[in-house]
Amino acid sequence: MCRLFGLHAGSQAVRATFWLLDAPDSLADQSKREPDGAGIGTFDGAGNARVAKQPLAAWEDHAFAREARVLRSTTFLAHVRYASTGAHTMVNTHPFEQDGRLFAHNGAFGDLERLDQRLAEMGVADLVQGQTDSERLFALITAESRRANGDVGEGITRAISWLAKEVPVFSLNLILTTATDLWAVRYPDTHELHILERLPERSEEAAPLDARSPRIRAHSKDLARSGHVLIATEPMDDNPEWSALPSGALVHVNSDLAVNISRPFAEAPAHPLTLSDLSPAAAASQKP
Repeated sequence: MCRLFGLHAGSQAVRATFWLLDAPDSLADQSKREPDGAGIGTFDGAGNARVAKQPLAAWEDHAFAREARVLRSTTFLAHVRYASTGAHTMVNTHPFEQDGRLFAHNGAFGDLERLDQRLAEMGVADLVQGQTDSERLFALITAESRRANGDVGEGITRAISWLAKEVPVFSLNLILTTATDLWAVRYPDTHELHILERLPERSEEAAPLDARSPRIRAHSKDLARSGHVLIATEPMDDNPEWSALPSGALVHVNSDLAVNISRPFAEAPAHPLTLSDLSPAAAASQKP
């Protein structure tokens, strides 16, 4: 299953160190399915998106994801990919960038031909450079956001609602970031997505951020005493304040770190998929 991680640090850029594969080489690890790509997206001081990513088709490629990567930004988006559709290439590796926004997805859905037709009707087929369902989902969100005069939350709501009605859906979990805002969706209840609002520490011995999952690790001394919001596929430390988002949740975090959670989507997709409905490759990519 793909790993998602989003971090909003507020209005001031902070320095953080990331490892996108934080597991040592071992026979036990090598016996498990290896990820197909990894990437991280940030924004510079002028608000321009910056992406570092790499398809992981061979063992030597994994050095890219295991090295410590020190970055500075207000928002961060990391993704480790297990491919459900599309080759192990750069254009199929998350995060994706469109209209100055960054996007990553964990899930799968069907009838890509129907979605391609919709993207063509909306005049955004050229946004899709690769073969993944994820990039097509992002293109639909971008098109709907443009139609909503740049309202990203409305664009996400329209895009997810259309997919839930029109195509077979397994999971549409996602994170989308700009330099000032972060959005996340958990839909439907297939995969979990978790949130942590970490308040500022006043103690002289305030602990730095040290978030770890089986694949992604983030560390930041800058965030020891400043508030921040984390979104992740699973809880990444023993903080009891981690909470699972409800199915159908749309999360918006702004530059003041105000968190709004709404539930604008249908209770369930009109055409739900199960693991047994997916191709063997797609099903393997969706298992924990």
